[in-house]
Formats: sequence, C-alpha cells, structure tokens
Amino acid sequence: MVVAIISLLTLFSGLSCVSAHGFLFQVSVNGLKTYYTGAIPGSEQKNGDSIIRQIRDASPIKGANNEAMNCGQGAFVAGQAVTVQPGDELSFEWRGADLSPWPHNTGPIINYLANCGESPCSEFDSRKARLFKIDQQGKKPNSNEWFQADLMKGGKSTTKLPANIAPGNYLIRHEIIGLHIATVEGGAEFYPSCAHLKIEGSGNGVPSEKDLVSFPGGYGDKDAGIIVPNVFDANLNYQFPGPAVAKLESSTAEPEGCNVFAPREPGTTRRPRHEKHRLSSAH
Repeated sequence: MVVAIISLLTLFSGLSCVSAHGFLFQVSVNGLKTYYTGAIPGSEQKNGDSIIRQIRDASPIKGANNEAMNCGQGAFVAGQAVTVQPGDELSFEWRGADLSPWPHNTGPIINYLANCGESPCSEFDSRKARLFKIDQQGKKPNSNEWFQADLMKGGKSTTKLPANIAPGNYLIRHEIIGLHIATVEGGAEFYPSCAHLKIEGSGNGVPSEKDLVSFPGGYGDKDAGIIVPNVFDANLNYQFPGPAVAKLESSTAEPEGCNVFAPREPGTTRRPRHEKHRLSSAH
C-alpha cells in the first residue's frame, strides 16, 4: 500500500513537471559564450531588453489555427536584435517553465524567417509576418531518436542562416512540435518562439511567393506531420508539415507588402552584437 502511494506521488509529480512544459531560454551565435536570455513566461513582461519575445504562458498551443501560433502564447515584443551574418549558426536552448530540462523528446524542430521591413522588429506586428522555412529537423539518420531528444538531455538545437540571404531586419520563428500524443487529431502540441535578428552582408537571396506562409494558417490539424497515428513506429518516414525549405532566389527588386528584401549597406564586423530599440505595442 505504501509502495503504491509512493508510486502515485511520483507519477503526479512527473505529470506536474510536464504540465508546466517550457520556453525558449537562450539563443547564442556561432558557439560564442554570449547568450541572449529570454524571460520566464508570465503575464507581465520581465525582460524587454532581450532578443527573445517573452511568452505569457509556457503551456503548449493546441490547435493549428490558434491565434498564438505566430510567436507563442500572448508573446510580448522584444526590445533588442542581435546582428548576424549570412551563414551564421544559431543555437537554441529550451527549458521547462521552472528551468528544469526540456520535458519532451518526440516531434520536429522547424525554423522560419520573416522580414520585418525597414523598421526594427521591435516595432513589427508578428501577426502580419509572412514566413519562409529555412530548416527542419525530425528523426536522426539511421536512428529512432528525434533531434528534439537532445533538448531533453540538456543539449541545444542549431540552425544555419542561408548563405545568400538578403540583409535586413528579420524575425526568426523557432518551433518545436510535440507529437507524443499526436496519434489523434488535436493531439499535437505547438511551441513557437520568436527572436529578433539584424542580418548584414551582401546577399540578395529572397524567398519566392510560394515559399511564404502565415501563422495561423501554415498548418492544419489534419495535415500529415501534425497528426501522426504511427508516431512511435520505428520505421516511421516522417513527413514535415508546412512548405518545403525555401530555396532563396537572387533578386534586386523590392517586393510589395510587409516583407522587404531590398539589399542594404553591409556591416563591417562579424562578431554578433545587439541593438536596443524602444518597445512598441506590436505583437
């Protein structure tokens, strides 16, 4: 009887930890020991001086058409941007809401970019973002383990910026999709998070119109990769949701709309730095 009670208490303790879920804790560039830390989720903004948009709630987003699918639950704007170059590697560290290790290990990690236009991303309404996919990671080659499992072990997720991307102010939407209960419709758990980049360089690569999506709208609850009845099958050939990874095309034109890709004056330094801007009421 005592053993049974202890087992139940252990189970409930584990469920409590998982129910807190998590958030994007830190971002770094090129493996440097300069970390851009996000605030613990909460109803009040705790760290406007960050490149990471703070979310209000660490719980997963349920439903592909949820309005929070753009940058997370009630995301605040962030006041800074980190200056990077085409081809730079970004690292993302996730934590549980109580700063414990990330609690999940099943499902893809996907990265999108959106151009914020001429104004800094601190003034950009993410609901207007038209995003293009730059990277997606599912299961490891010749393995039944997902790349997401590295986060549970205290590791980081990494992605490289396109080598030919045009300069500008960009929002990066870094997303984990939890598939551990996605064997039925509505089971997928979405964890999008957004950060601000200022990309320099002399690239002129831009996405084509067919590469651009908005969130909500980029996925459907019945899409392959969102509902995965055989998610735990060792022979699963996972199909990623959303568009294909964009192949940026050379362009000297400035498209109309909320995405601006016109080349700008390249910077003079490779070392990441951040810029501070006044916070606005953008989402």
